[in-house]
Amino acid sequence: MGNFLILERLDRLERLLIANKEVLTFEETCDYTGISRSYLYKLTAAGHIPHSKPNGKLIFFEKKKIVRWLLQNERRSTQEMEDEAAAYTLNDKRR
Repeated sequence: MGNFLILERLDRLERLLIANKEVLTFEETCDYTGISRSYLYKLTAAGHIPHSKPNGKLIFFEKKKIVRWLLQNERRSTQEMEDEAAAYTLNDKRR
C-alpha cells in the first residue's frame, strides 16, 4: 500500500510541474491532453497541431497553443444558444 501512495503522490507532483510549464515535450503533451503517442505523432506529421522542432528532431508544444487547439470547433450548449437568442430578442425590441 505504501508504494501505491508514493506513486500517486509522484503523479500529482508531475501534473503540478506540467501545469507550471509553458513549453511541453512530446510525452508531457500526451499526458496533458490525453492524446495517445501514435495519434499525436500523426497530428504533428500531418501539421494538424501546432508544434516546434527547433533542432529538427525533438518536438515541443507551446501550452497556450495546445489549449487553443483543443478548444477549437466549440459547440455551444442548448442553454447558451437559448440565452443568446433571448438577449438578441430583448435587444432587438429596444431599437
